[in-house]
Amino acid sequence: MCAAVTRCLCRALSQQSVPTRVLMGERCHAVQNPWFAAVMTLKTSAPLRAEPKKKKKVDPRREQMMRERLRKKLKKLEKVPPELIPIEDFITPAKYLDETRERSEPKLSFEERERRALLQKEWCHYKQEQHMAELEAVELALEAQREALEELRIESEELYQAALKPDLLLLPFTHQGPAYTPPKSNYEAPDGKYNDITKVYTQ
Repeated sequence: MCAAVTRCLCRALSQQSVPTRVLMGERCHAVQNPWFAAVMTLKTSAPLRAEPKKKKKVDPRREQMMRERLRKKLKKLEKVPPELIPIEDFITPAKYLDETRERSEPKLSFEERERRALLQKEWCHYKQEQHMAELEAVELALEAQREALEELRIESEELYQAALKPDLLLLPFTHQGPAYTPPKSNYEAPDGKYNDITKVYTQ
């Protein structure tokens, strides 16, 4: 049936296109009439009987259960404390924790060990006496200063108050700081060459 219809259409179009060609005076190249389509453009296609897909019915109970599960997962994630970024300066490398000695201790004789022990005791006794002597000298100086101030106060109150003031010329100190100069506007401070080994942590 489709083949017969196409044949009839082809004959009708061919008969109507001849007078148009003669009227236009074309011999070599024929111009097609825009009101009639070319024969090659006539095509037949199979009828489409497709239906739109129906949406599946979703159980509301199932949706509610899924939401509850998601809420529980979010609560669990909130309870987990955030992971802290480690500070490498406070972590001792493992190679420094090895307590094995590379060199063995020298073996000393009994006489050498006794001599070193006595020498250490004598040194401790000497330093203790030196410390006690320094404390005694400081106490004597403070006591003499106290007595001198009391005697000076009996003589003159003005001299006593002047003696209590600090002597700024006792330790002469002069210092000249850097002069104020405006910074250079186009100066770029050199950073130097370095290798950035900073670790980047992502949470």
